[in-house]
Amino acid sequence: MKGLLSIVFLSALLVSCGSKVLEPDDEIVCSLCDNWNEPQKPFRLYGNSWYVGTSGLSSILIADGEHLILIDGGLPQSAAPIEANIRAAGFDPLAISAILVSHAHFDHAGGIAALQRLSGADVFTSAAAAKVLRSGNLQDDDPQYRVGHEKTGFPAIASVRFVGDGEVMTFGGVSIRAVYTPGHSPGGVTWTWESCVLGTCYDIVYADSLTAVSADGYRFSDGRAANQLIASASVIADLDCDILLSPHPFFFGMHAKLERRDDGNPFVNNVACTIYAETALDWLRQRLRAESGLDVPAPDIRIGS
Repeated sequence: MKGLLSIVFLSALLVSCGSKVLEPDDEIVCSLCDNWNEPQKPFRLYGNSWYVGTSGLSSILIADGEHLILIDGGLPQSAAPIEANIRAAGFDPLAISAILVSHAHFDHAGGIAALQRLSGADVFTSAAAAKVLRSGNLQDDDPQYRVGHEKTGFPAIASVRFVGDGEVMTFGGVSIRAVYTPGHSPGGVTWTWESCVLGTCYDIVYADSLTAVSADGYRFSDGRAANQLIASASVIADLDCDILLSPHPFFFGMHAKLERRDDGNPFVNNVACTIYAETALDWLRQRLRAESGLDVPAPDIRIGS
């Protein structure tokens, strides 16, 4: 009888210590959330770099031997499809050792708390964004800040480490550099790394958002965000950049490029970062012109200015 009880106890212990499962947080509701979270099959971008996000929210997996690095986590409801995509690509999400964050908005940081609980990964971002991620609340210097957690908040992340501007982190054979690019948010970070296949290496840039998007009532012409966007666009334009990625796949033309994959790798384009930066500055010009309320030409803003 004593032996039987021991077996029952051991069986119960094994069940309680079974493989970890994703524990998603409550969904965030917004006008675009359902469209952003439409499913997208994972695919290899180049070499060790994979797209594992949803149709409208990027999440990038860098796989180097035993090391898995994830960039961005979408909405809270994106965590489950991201996990499923990582598995579908042939990797174990429990093996993620680091999660990197571009900027601390609900549509890119919302799923990170759940993915961190699942994997136990360290979370890295800029010094300014780390404070936001730990609290789950935007600060009042963010153009998208609104009074009230429920409007701009997301699940707080238990443990966040910050990296300095230009700092390089190495995971196995992968070195990833953090480049501060504020403006869209005060703590924005662009991440860069090199991926090689059979001696052919490309510089990959996960360029942070550069759009002049804000809460109602915010004026880019009154704050420092416009100057930050101009400076960040210049920084991104000057990066070594063969493959451009960004937090929203629309901005690097993902869906159109996937339709052309039979003709080679359409993601390789060494002027894509410059085009991305120039397009962002054009949007900023239009925003500043609209804020002026006058029928005047848009201000002259150029790369390097």
